[in-house]
Parts: sequence; C-alpha cells; structure tokens
Amino acid sequence: MLQAFEGIYRNGVIELLEFPENIYESRVVITFLAGPSIPRTPTFIQFGMFAGSHQSTEADFEIAEFQGDTDDELDWS
Repeated sequence: MLQAFEGIYRNGVIELLEFPENIYESRVVITFLAGPSIPRTPTFIQFGMFAGSHQSTEADFEIAEFQGDTDDELDWS
C-alpha cells in the first residue's frame, strides 16, 4: 500500500511535516515538487482568512449539505 506524507528537503535532510502510524521501517520513493519556495512552517486554513463582504449563513450550509446519491444504490436514510 502506498501512503504519501508531506515534508521538506533541506541540506540533504528530509523533515516530515506529518508522520505515518505503525510504520517503523520502510522503503521510500522521494518526489521533488517543482514550484515556488516551500514555506518554512506548515500553513493551515484559519477561520476568516477567506472572508469577504459576504458571510455564509445557516441556509448556505443547508444547501451544501450532502443528501445522499440516489444513483449509488445505497440506503442513505
């Protein structure tokens, strides 16, 4: 089974930002992502960071709520 974990490569050392559970030794494949510099600390979404002039209402969340998929033949009741 393959698992992916984010980390930072710096000066020949890989620093994991998250850690696998129940894996004490394993072979790995490292893939370097091209792009802008990686932030030194992990970034997280915080309440209000995308806030604009329109704030979500309770009705917005009711519209977005998952109601089941009638095509998957599962009982979502």
